Amino acid sequence: MSSNGTDNAVSAAWPLADASLTQEVLDLLQQCIHYHQAKKGANEVTKALNRGICEIAIIAADTSPLAIISHIPLLAEDKNTIYVYLPSKIAIGRACGVSSAVIAASINANEASELAPQIRSLKDKIERLAI
Repeated sequence: MSSNGTDNAVSAAWPLADASLTQEVLDLLQQCIHYHQAKKGANEVTKALNRGICEIAIIAADTSPLAIISHIPLLAEDKNTIYVYLPSKIAIGRACGVSSAVIAASINANEASELAPQIRSLKDKIERLAI
């Protein structure tokens, strides 16, 4: 364990995606951003959850302090929305098409979207991870 608490924060981040699932989530997030079907930032994710349009909440496990995003999993569970932690906020930012770190993102609902089957498939994989 490191003394700066980052190992602690990452162990508190559950469910944490493995490398292949992380890549899959980031690829889909990038596509959803392109289709205007995603939001970035903790405030936007909170709004999407409150509005009931968030399909998957994505949270950076390396967020510090973790308290600034600790409400997202609670809200997601309250709304029966799945969420997943990814190891890197820089990678999430890149997938969102920005050069800065992004601590949270949401993939939002749009049944008419051609991404709907991919979103459903990813949700199943994340649900299996959480068991």
